Amino acid sequence: MVERNPINTPSAPKAIGPYSQAVKSGSLVFISGQIPLDPKTMELVGEDVVMQTHQVFKNLSAIAKASGGNLVDIVKMTIYLTNLDNFSKINEIMASYFQEPYPARATIEVSALPKAALVEVEAILALEI
Repeated sequence: MVERNPINTPSAPKAIGPYSQAVKSGSLVFISGQIPLDPKTMELVGEDVVMQTHQVFKNLSAIAKASGGNLVDIVKMTIYLTNLDNFSKINEIMASYFQEPYPARATIEVSALPKAALVEVEAILALEI
């Protein structure tokens, strides 16, 4: 059986369902979709996609650190937006957190996200063993 180690940190929002913040298997870390929740209050941060996206990246960063990595270790991201018109704003924000080579990425418009968030991001990290 493949080893699966859950990653949990109080520096990121606790799971709001039956899932882990992340799971580490070998050198890979699979971070569950993060919405813009403040980890202390579990309330949404910000009313616009810019503020919400910054909070999502803070949450991703906290979980990456808890797994022994950081944002530069992300090799694949999937971004879910409730309005694809925000695509260029997401690109600007992402460019402030990452440098080339950028992670592989998919961006998908969805009809709704948990707690009426405007953005959700899931990620896969590759760590050195």
